[in-house]
Amino acid sequence: LSFKKMDEALAHKEKFRPWGSYTSIAEGVNWQVKKIIIKPKEAISLQLHKYRTEYWIIVSGQGLVEKNDEKFLLNKNESTFIPQGNKHRLTNPGNDLLILIEVQSGEYLGEDDIERFEDIYGRFCNS
Repeated sequence: LSFKKMDEALAHKEKFRPWGSYTSIAEGVNWQVKKIIIKPKEAISLQLHKYRTEYWIIVSGQGLVEKNDEKFLLNKNESTFIPQGNKHRLTNPGNDLLILIEVQSGEYLGEDDIERFEDIYGRFCNS
């Protein structure tokens, strides 16, 4: 058995960001499933994707969803759909970790399909 050819030997599966982390759980040609953890009082950037849709399912904690001009809270066992091209952001307003499962579907799923509009961590934004 050669461990050198396994993905885990080349790159760690968990990717760390200023707001928390994500782990790719499973993937196929036009889909991917991620476990996302957002630290208390942190948020992902206000962003959109040109090539994919996303489903968010909360498994622990509470998330404040911004989708275009709409804002609403999601609790454990609740979900939302983010259509391709919709501006969106997820914030953890609570004091506990926010854990969700994200299901991506689309013709391209690369991380470079993130178009940022606002980011509290000063990462590059398009506007």
